[in-house]
Amino acid sequence: MPQPPGSMLPDLPPVIGHRGAAGSAPENTLAGFRRAARLGLRWIECDVRCTADGVPVLLHDANLERTTDGRGPVARQSARAVAGLDAGSWFGAEFAGEPLPTLAAALACWRELGLAANLELKSEDGGAAALVDAVAAALDAARFPGALLISSFEPESIEAARARLPALPRGLLCEELSGDAIARALALSCRSVHAAAARLAPEAVAKARAGGLEVLAYTVNEPADARRLWACGVRSVFSDWPERLTIPAGSAPPPAPAPPG
Repeated sequence: MPQPPGSMLPDLPPVIGHRGAAGSAPENTLAGFRRAARLGLRWIECDVRCTADGVPVLLHDANLERTTDGRGPVARQSARAVAGLDAGSWFGAEFAGEPLPTLAAALACWRELGLAANLELKSEDGGAAALVDAVAAALDAARFPGALLISSFEPESIEAARARLPALPRGLLCEELSGDAIARALALSCRSVHAAAARLAPEAVAKARAGGLEVLAYTVNEPADARRLWACGVRSVFSDWPERLTIPAGSAPPPAPAPPG
């Protein structure tokens, strides 16, 4: 299926900071993004969900308990209610008072730091279109100048992004890079597939790249694992500890060919 205009995948680095720099700073926070920038990263990944009143915020889990002092599903809380939560104390006392950021606040931070971002969309049942609309509104308001990549495990979120944000490249997340996952990514006009590193076989990487898809792998914290993945054609790895990964010259493969058709 032909790609819509403007949806070419940007030049991705070998290492992308997972949820900022989740090994050394609280995930999905402005502190984490600043830490990633200090480590020299150009790209970070984060998770985006909506509050009850439709404000996109950065949070991995559906519930607030693990990474904030709040309780219950974020989808049942207003943006005003979550604005005062502490999203840093769980990680370390030095991060006490770190807020749970809105996407708008994150975009301003990335602009300041010169970061590009992979936004992983996480919608509630039936809420994919509303989430994408909220993300699109935040992007329109911010006029963010940096590169962005939209990804999700949810085909409905990818489909909604294709309709609402056609100029942004898309990546399909999967636990295993099967033939079905590759076919689904191509059918959704994705430019990349993001798969679990532990289950990623060289043959599957080659098949995806032959179809015109770049392959990204999560979550990679050991140098030997990163070297193996780069050697078999993985474009980028997501890492909690990017400072552990020594990037040899020429480690990233050349871009995948354009998909046929």
